[in-house]
Amino acid sequence: GNIFTQQPSYFSDLDETLPTVLQVFNNILHKCGLQCEGASAEPQKLGEKVSVTPGNMPLQELKDIVLYLCDTCTTLWAFLDVFPLACQTFQKHEFCYRLASFYELAIPELESAIKKRHYEDNSVFADLWRRISHSRKKMIEVFHTLINQVCLQPILE
Repeated sequence: GNIFTQQPSYFSDLDETLPTVLQVFNNILHKCGLQCEGASAEPQKLGEKVSVTPGNMPLQELKDIVLYLCDTCTTLWAFLDVFPLACQTFQKHEFCYRLASFYELAIPELESAIKKRHYEDNSVFADLWRRISHSRKKMIEVFHTLINQVCLQPILE
């Protein structure tokens, strides 16, 4: 059996955890100097200059962000893949909207920064490109799973 069916209170744990998951996307946007849409967009502090972009940040920072994003997207996808019932809880947090906004803001910026950068070692470029492509693919798959479970399944049943 599934741990959620044996322990229904895990749904409320999941419900409480989702803002933290969404905060991961906001943190990435913030590190990239991009503003997030939606409820938890924090006002910019006066005098705070957002001059760091994926294009001009140190390579190590770009690598860290891409790794963090790749891990997050893969974990989210794997979780929803084995446990699609969680989709309802995700949607309570406007996850589709938040994921789509994040995707639109971050992915083109990150891809562009990875392509334009000069690398001493081409394997670094190859690795970053593979990871950002994988992240993009997993985000789309998560979105499809959510739409399928939340919108299409109920119509079919």
